[in-house]
Amino acid sequence: MPKITYIEHDGTEHTVEVKKGLSVMEGAIRNNVPGIDADCGGACACATCHVYVDPDFAAETGRPSAMEESMLDFAENVEPNSRLSCQIRVTDDLDGLIVRLPQSQH
Repeated sequence: MPKITYIEHDGTEHTVEVKKGLSVMEGAIRNNVPGIDADCGGACACATCHVYVDPDFAAETGRPSAMEESMLDFAENVEPNSRLSCQIRVTDDLDGLIVRLPQSQH
């Protein structure tokens, strides 16, 4: 299974194995990674699973859809590498992915 590292705002790292086909958000929730609220459960209807994708994985995670970009308008401190983790599907290409979590999801 691909390994993903979630880095909290304070620098605490959580490296977990996530089953292919799940979203990066689901991987965090299933492994009790703090900092991903996922209020809408992965329906791309909120921005509480906002993450910063490591630049080395920008191509593998792809570009946000128009819907995702509109939801990112509700996130704080959006950067060019901001994504909603519910919209990133885990594949073998994402083995080693690093995502950083914002200070707040609200």
